[in-house]
Amino acid sequence: METVGLTTAAAALDAAIKAAEVQCVGVEKVIGVDKIISVTVSIVGDVAAVQAAVDAGVMAASAVGKVVSSHVIPRPHSDVDKLIEMFRKDKGESPQEKAPEELDEAAADSGLKSETETSSEEPSEDLRARRA
Repeated sequence: METVGLTTAAAALDAAIKAAEVQCVGVEKVIGVDKIISVTVSIVGDVAAVQAAVDAGVMAASAVGKVVSSHVIPRPHSDVDKLIEMFRKDKGESPQEKAPEELDEAAADSGLKSETETSSEEPSEDLRARRA
């Protein structure tokens, strides 16, 4: 789910995680044209769970701010993961490691409680869907 602003992203992620059994695996913040902050939240889980979570996240985020886009990739090819990792390495950071801190800050800004939990276990590839 891609939103404009951290508060909108926090609302999207909060609703998504509450709606279905999914895990947040990344938060990417980009300052774009006209200094607009775009935030992309990536989640994983069963395909149906990710779809339900994205639907709930988009609905909640739309009530708070602007949703730029959302998409579910069911069972992504391994090259998709490689592309994402290459992008992270080029930027010299790992959103997976930074996600909880960024989300805590975003939740504090929005007045939401952060309920994100990260897990070292990655869902199996055939049950995994990546939201990017």
